[in-house]
Amino acid sequence: MGQNILVVDDDEQIQAVIEKSLKRAQYSVYTCSSAKEVLSLPLNQFDLMIFDVMMPDMDGFELCRNVREKVDCPIIFLTAKSKETDVAQGLALGGDDYIRKPFTPLELVSRVQAHLRREQRVHHASLSFGEIRFLLTAKEIQINGETIKFTKMEYEICELLARHKGQVFSREHILELVGGYWTESASAAIVEHIKNIRKKFSSYQLDPIKTIWGVGYKWE
Repeated sequence: MGQNILVVDDDEQIQAVIEKSLKRAQYSVYTCSSAKEVLSLPLNQFDLMIFDVMMPDMDGFELCRNVREKVDCPIIFLTAKSKETDVAQGLALGGDDYIRKPFTPLELVSRVQAHLRREQRVHHASLSFGEIRFLLTAKEIQINGETIKFTKMEYEICELLARHKGQVFSREHILELVGGYWTESASAAIVEHIKNIRKKFSSYQLDPIKTIWGVGYKWE
C-alpha cells in the first residue's frame, strides 16, 4: 500500500465506499466514525485527510480547526451543503477542497490523487513581486518580510498565477493544474479560494489577482 489517508465519516456505508475506492487505488486507509476519535491519533502519519462535514459529536469544520495547527497535509471536506458561505467557512479554516455529495468513486480518487501529486512536487528558491515574496521550498508567502498564513490550496493558486504573470487562467484551467479534476463543486471552491486570498492581501492594501470577467484570473 502507498500513502496514508484518514477518512472520518459517521455514515458507515459512505465510509465503506470511500475505503474500498481508495484501497483499490493503492492507498492505505484508516477510518473513524467519530470526529473525537481523531484527536487521540498520531496525526502526522497521514498524507491526506477526508472529513465529512455533518457529524453529530463534532462537525468536520470544527475538526479541521482542531487539527490544522498540528498537520499541514491536504484536508478535503465531504458535504451535502451547497451554500457559498458554508464552503467559504471550511476553506477559511484550512481546508483545501470539498466534494459535494453524492459523489462518484472516480471523482473522489481523482481529487485525492491530484492533491497528493501536488504535495510531492519539489520547489526551489524564491519568487518576488514587489513587496510579495514566494518562498517556494517552504510554500510560504511573505509581504515585506512578514509571513502571511495561506492554506495549501490558496498558496498553490497564488504560485500558479504568479509564475505566469499576466496570463489569464480560467477556473477549469486552474483546477487542471492545481486540482486535477473538474466538477461544479471544485470550480466553486476555486472562487471561494480566490475570495479568501484577496481578503488576506487586502489587509496590506494589495490586490495582485485580477478578475477578467467571463474568462478567469491573472496575476498583475
